[in-house]
Amino acid sequence: MLVLNLLIIALGITLEPIPFTAFAVVLASKNGVSRAAYFISGWILSLAIVVAGTLAATQNRPPKPSTAPSVAVLAVKLLLGAVLLVMALRRWRKMGRPKKPKDPPKWQSGVDGMSRWFALALGPLTQPWGLVAAGVAIIVDAKLGSWQSGVTLVIFCLLSTATYLVAEIYAWARPEEMRALLDRVRTWISGHTDQVIVGISGVVGIWLVATSVYALLT
Repeated sequence: MLVLNLLIIALGITLEPIPFTAFAVVLASKNGVSRAAYFISGWILSLAIVVAGTLAATQNRPPKPSTAPSVAVLAVKLLLGAVLLVMALRRWRKMGRPKKPKDPPKWQSGVDGMSRWFALALGPLTQPWGLVAAGVAIIVDAKLGSWQSGVTLVIFCLLSTATYLVAEIYAWARPEEMRALLDRVRTWISGHTDQVIVGISGVVGIWLVATSVYALLT
């Protein structure tokens, strides 16, 4: 169950459209492959710190079933699932409505002169922390006493970054093709952001609520 839970959360993280839009802007900039590598480093580093900090805080000892700490963890997972469902519902209600044009973030206007350290910091700043928090709640409730579980957490961090890693490698190997692809992807995301967020938040939210309610009842 741990593997399935983390797999769903990791897929949600790597497919979130808004963080990838920021990454695409960095990757498409002058010397973007280098800056994007720093962005990915910051992204993975922040995930690793959160996971390692969670394991250190819990000392790899999940709360015993039917105790107050165990119920509290399930309640947090249930709350996070409910928040994601509310987000999905709000986005769903906005779909099809005309949107007011928004100016791009100020950092995008100077992206060609962006320092690598700013790109490194941009990774954690754009993380979908609601989904990351859901992953943390799952890790808190799991005992990781085997090497397989350790490998699972490494895979969780890598899978959460999979979209970015694939784009980075492709941009390094085929820069011209990747630049054209990024333009198409950004255009598609701008017209389908709400739909993607509704899908991701809805699926992850339903999963968290359903598994938490089931665990509370049993």
